[in-house]
Formats: sequence, C-alpha cells, structure tokens
Amino acid sequence: MTSAARRRSYGVKGAPYAFLVPATILFALFFALPIGYAVYLSFRKVHVSGLGLGAGARKEVWGGVENYTDALTDGELMHGALRVLGYGCIVVPVMLGLALLFALMLDSDKVRFAPVTRLAIFLPYAIPGVVAALMWGFLYLPDVSPFYYVLEKLHLPQPDLLDGGPLYLAMSNIAVWGGTGFNMIVIYTSLRSIPAEVYEAARLDGATPLQTALRIKIPMVAPSLVLTFFFSIIATLQVFNEPMTLKPLTNSLPLTWSPLMTVYQDAFRKGDIYQAAAEAVIIAVVTLVMSFGFLRAANRRQKQEATR
Repeated sequence: MTSAARRRSYGVKGAPYAFLVPATILFALFFALPIGYAVYLSFRKVHVSGLGLGAGARKEVWGGVENYTDALTDGELMHGALRVLGYGCIVVPVMLGLALLFALMLDSDKVRFAPVTRLAIFLPYAIPGVVAALMWGFLYLPDVSPFYYVLEKLHLPQPDLLDGGPLYLAMSNIAVWGGTGFNMIVIYTSLRSIPAEVYEAARLDGATPLQTALRIKIPMVAPSLVLTFFFSIIATLQVFNEPMTLKPLTNSLPLTWSPLMTVYQDAFRKGDIYQAAAEAVIIAVVTLVMSFGFLRAANRRQKQEATR
C-alpha cells in the first residue's frame, strides 16, 4: 500500500472520531468537569485562623470525609429525603397510571379526535416547571383562586391546600399535571409499534378490548413502563421547582423541604459550597444506586419471563 493510500485509509477510519470531537468537548466542559469539580470541593473545607480577618486568615484545606459525615448526620437533609419519599409515593403511581390509561384510550379505534386529544394531554409538559408551579400556586390561594370563589358561592368547605397534609397533594398535582403527557407519549408510541396481526389474532380468539389491553398491550409495553418509571424516580429525587416556587406563597414549606433545597440553602444562603457539594454528591450517588438497582431488577425479571 502506498503512503497516499495509507493516509486515505487512516482518514476514513478516523472520520467517525473526528465527528465525535465537538460532542466530547462539550460533554467534558459542561458535564464531566462540573461533576469532577463538585467531587473535589466535597473533600475541601475552609480553615479560619484567628478572627478570620486579614490576608491568609481563611484558607481552603483538605477536609477528608468531614463534609460527608456532616451531611449524613444533618437532620434537615434526612427529613427532606423522607418528605420526597412520601411525595414520590403519590406522584409516581398516579402519573404512570394516568399515562397508561390515556395511552390505552388513545390507542383504541373508538376514540374520536385522537390527534387533538393527544396534543391536549401532552401540552402541559411543554410548559416550564416554574411557570406551571406559579400558575397552580395562585390557583391554590384562597384570595385569588376562582375555585375558592365557586366553593364559597356553593357554601362548600374551602380546604387550605398550602398547609399541612394537603400540601403534598397540591405539589403532587403539579407534577402529575406536567409529567403525565410525556409518559403517555412514550407508552403510546410503544403501543403503536405492536403489529396489527397480534390484535387480529386476539379478535379471532374472541378477546374483548379489556382482555386485549390487560393480556396483550400492557405486557408488550412493559419496557416502556420500566423506562417511564425510571425517569419518574429520577425526577422525584430531584424535585426542586415546585416547592421552591410555592415557598413564597405559604409558611408551611420549610426552606429545606427537599434535599436539593437543602443543597441550595447551604450553597447560596449560608455560603458553604463545600458542604453543599458533599450533599449534591450524596444525592447523585443515591440516585445512581437506586436507578442501577431498579434497572438490574427489571432486566432480571424480563430474562426470567423470557426463559419460561
């Protein structure tokens, strides 16, 4: 092989890697580098000499696992995790249940105006989370909400949705309203990929629409249900927009209601970026472990069902 042919061969083989260079650079700068810097900060702390005045009085030194120890023994972070757990027990089942129900309804031949209905269900997902939380927050306020006006005219009870137990339902409603459409589209797309011959065989066997949905459609879209459940768990663990936006509207929401709110308070209110970095790393590790464990359990179950 001549030198020119060899250079052309190397150029052809190296072309895919050249196309990957821009994406790799962006990934390193805006994803890998910030994560690495957060991990670095989580092992640092500030050492104050004397009164902390003058040049060199405050130094950044190696802190070891002290930040992690403080984070894991922080009652606010643990309480926030328990609140998010209760919040997730409401949001995830309701949101995925509604998404599956809507997808099955839209996949039915008897549904009219399916494209318009599909768009109407998906449209809330296109609204930014902060805007949605702010909109629902004002709908929850008794002084400005049209719902409370109607309840007052009908002489019906007017519950305070921004106080006590109803607060969980109020925030869960925002998440369900905004996330159901996205999950519905994922499940509906999976339903549309099922071959028509499967439905035809079910009809020939005398299966009713309900039996077809329960015994054919739902089992065949199980991978999509696993995917949507996976995304929902991650979004629940990282809940921030809803409580942060509703906080100015009520005194029932503490500033550390969720783990990410605790990170925000430590980083930007207290100025302790080292403690906040350790808390952020802990949240990321917990999310990664839970996600990996769930996916592994789901894959193991699918393999067991495939071998039956």
